[in-house]
Order: sequence, then structure tokens, then C-alpha cells
Amino acid sequence: MISLAPTIMLIGIIFAMSSWGSAALALLAGVAIALTVGNPYADKTKPLAQKLLSYSIIGLGAGMNLIAVGKAGLSGLGMTIVSIGATLTLGLVLGRLLKAEKETSILIAVGTAICGGSAIAAIAPVMKAKPHAITVSLGTVFLLNAVALMIFPTLGHLVGLSQEQFGIWSALAIHDTSSVVGAGLQYGPEALQTGVTIKLARALWIVPLTMGFGYFYRDIAAEHGGKAKKPWFILGFLLTAALVTWVPALQDAGHIVEQVARKGLVVTLFLIGANLGRKTLQEVGIRPLLQGVILWLIVSIITLTVIRLTIPT
Repeated sequence: MISLAPTIMLIGIIFAMSSWGSAALALLAGVAIALTVGNPYADKTKPLAQKLLSYSIIGLGAGMNLIAVGKAGLSGLGMTIVSIGATLTLGLVLGRLLKAEKETSILIAVGTAICGGSAIAAIAPVMKAKPHAITVSLGTVFLLNAVALMIFPTLGHLVGLSQEQFGIWSALAIHDTSSVVGAGLQYGPEALQTGVTIKLARALWIVPLTMGFGYFYRDIAAEHGGKAKKPWFILGFLLTAALVTWVPALQDAGHIVEQVARKGLVVTLFLIGANLGRKTLQEVGIRPLLQGVILWLIVSIITLTVIRLTIPT
């Protein structure tokens, strides 16, 4: 019997690339395919999604003014530092209270504190984390990312957040850059720019955090040859924004690149959704999921409250 899965996947990609393919619909379409006919190209689409996300973020820089990017990043710097430290601490405490596996608990806390899957991917080799711990933590973060992408724009409108407020909130409370981008695309251009800028500034904390974990786990890393991944796409984003900012002749081309990048991000969300299969859902245990959900809810509520009180609409 001929499988329809490859054809359905192709139709899904075409839909994501079309004018009808919004971020939310693309993610839902990917999830629907993963849970029904299945993703026949899972081994290929997982690395492809990561690469496409990186390239799309770099392209997104072509539509941004680096001076404005710098101001937006600085406006959330203090809150970012405080929230990272508080989230890490709270995550570890919750993991201990729930008696979650130590490695999984640490990875979930790191993923929630900084930038989801990217932070987990960077820290896990240094810790020499077990494959199961990596899978469970990534699955937990991924599930919460999907939920955030669906509900954050609606919640933002319900509480009357401005685009700047929503951008900061999404950057601080949503795990992965891809979902911050997806939520920002739905909320508005200023929300997208603010959210992506602060999220990328937050992602830079992968470097000192990896160094810190490398120190504490230096014997394990040396024994097993652990090597952390570096978020080079952040540098690419900044360089692209710098080119368009200081070479005015490139601005028209920059807008075209930005539009292509936005569509690339929608396709990325479709691929991410298509990778959420039954196996991932089954591997996420109740304790890690509880830790991830409780931590995420606390972070979301506290950051939203602080933003409403300190940043004018």
C-alpha cells in the first residue's frame, strides 16, 4: 500500500509557504500530520528545522535597524539578568520537590531560563547528560512552546498589552526563539522586533552559562569529549542588521530578505510541529512535565505582572 504521508508533508510545506500559512496554522498543521499519518522524514526535518531557523533569524536582521535593536535589548537587560537567575533557582527547587531526575531537572530549568532547546543542546554535552534526560527535557520544552504560540497572542490582547510589552513578555516567558518569533508575527511588527531582539540578547547567556557548567562538570566533559554548540546565528543576525543600518543602499534588498526570512520561519514552525510525534509525547514523564509547566506558569505570571507595572502602554 502506498503511503500518503510524503504527499501530505509536501502539501503542508507548500501551505506554510503560501499566503494562507500563518505561524499558528503552520504549527498546527505540522502537529496534525505528526499525530495522524506521521512524519516520514523525521530524521531529516529535525536538523533542517534548526538550520532553517538559524538562517531565517539571520535574514530577519536585514529588516531591522541595529540602533533600535540595541535600545530594545538594553531596555530588557536588567529584567533578563534577574529572571534568568530566579528561573534557574526556582526550576532546580521545583525539580527537587517533585523528585524529578537531576539531569532532566537541570536541563528543563536551563531551557526555561534562557532559550529552550538551544540552551539544552548547548548544556547537555558539557554535562554529558543521558540521552533520555535530553529527550524528556526537549519534549517538555517543545510541548510548552507549542502551547505558548497558541495562547500568548490571545492573552496579550485580553490584558491589553502594547506591542512593546508583548514583545518583552514573549521573550522572557516563551522558551524557544522560534515560538517567540511565531507569537510576534501574530501580534505585530514591533512586537516581533522587540521580542526577537531581547530573546537573542537572552540567548547570549548560553555562553557564560555553558562556561559555568563546563567548570563544574569539567572532569566529565574532559573524559567524554563534551563540546557545546555555539549560537552563531546571533552574530549573523547582528551583522546583517549592521549592514542594512549603515549601508543605506542595501535597505530595499534588506526588506525583501526580511520577507523571505519571515516565510522561512513559518515553514520552520511547520517542520517543528511535524516532529512532535507520539513517541515524544510518551517519553515526557509526569514529573518533568509538572516541573516544566509549574515553572513556566510562575515565570509567565510574574514577568507579565512586572511588565504591566513598569512599562507604559
